[in-house]
Amino acid sequence: MGTLSHFRTLYLQAFKGCKPEILVILLKVYSVFCALMLVLAVYALFYRALNGFDF
Repeated sequence: MGTLSHFRTLYLQAFKGCKPEILVILLKVYSVFCALMLVLAVYALFYRALNGFDF
């Protein structure tokens, strides 16, 4: 759990004091979107591997 807290702290510090504010919001949304796409890709890989689908 400490690792997730550390990543959260780094994430929040990366955007502290950045201007313009709209750009910060867009970058935060984009980073969450990229994380979701990465999770989806890993899920699809394991789903295919465990169910015997051909690659």
